[in-house]
Amino acid sequence: MTDSFFTTNDNHWFTPTAHSRGPWSEHHCHAGPPTGLAARAAELLFPDQRLTRLTINLMRPIPHAGFFVESIVIRKGRSVSLSKVTLQAEDGQVFAQAEGLHMTEQTDGKLAASGFLANDESSQQYGTPEDALPGRFPITEMLHGQPGFNGDGVETRYPIGQTPDPGSTIAWLKTVPLLATETPSPFQRICPLADCGNAFSRRAEPWQVNFMNPDLTLLLFRDPVGDWLGSDSTGHWQSNGIGLADATLFDKSGIVGRAMQTLLLRTVESDKPD
Repeated sequence: MTDSFFTTNDNHWFTPTAHSRGPWSEHHCHAGPPTGLAARAAELLFPDQRLTRLTINLMRPIPHAGFFVESIVIRKGRSVSLSKVTLQAEDGQVFAQAEGLHMTEQTDGKLAASGFLANDESSQQYGTPEDALPGRFPITEMLHGQPGFNGDGVETRYPIGQTPDPGSTIAWLKTVPLLATETPSPFQRICPLADCGNAFSRRAEPWQVNFMNPDLTLLLFRDPVGDWLGSDSTGHWQSNGIGLADATLFDKSGIVGRAMQTLLLRTVESDKPD
């Protein structure tokens, strides 16, 4: 198996590997790796500005057979710019559409010297992946029985006292890169983890309740550092079938941003997979 989420021959059409397969259907992708491709396309549009926020609307299941990635500039500004990325079929059918917010960083050191910046004590709160214990990914049973995102392309660690069981969860995650031929940017690298908040914070197992997310909003105020990245996620499930997965994202040095997913909750009329 290729040690990446995708392969490509032309940097336009992307073919998912088994690592990208989602839990609900063998024919569809987990949304995290395609979100990473959307971030990659957005960043290529504005190499001199920093991708700060990415919101992706998952309009249709993203096919595991492959898809095109198209990107355009919505607004080019001196301080703030906007991009749009579309994941689509050859006939133009759109599977997902993302909007990126890009900002120019201040690099003259004046803010650092001003004394206005608060100390970040969150690194003491979450510790390090070296202190955490190896564990299984929270979703162990794919509904289709095929290799997928929870396989050997993902490593998971849990701080002492944390488990992969349902409920609010703190965890570290390390994944394969988007493409075997390049190193992902920090924003690209954290995208697969950002789309796992609904799994880590689930209130039930997927054979009991489907908790699919039709969107993901990822906001990073600084670049996460390292291969191991963390999530402190909480699930808010309501009886009306709508929920929210809210995750604080961090690295060894502390908090780097936040990821939120709107959830579509539906009970499942089936038994646990064998």
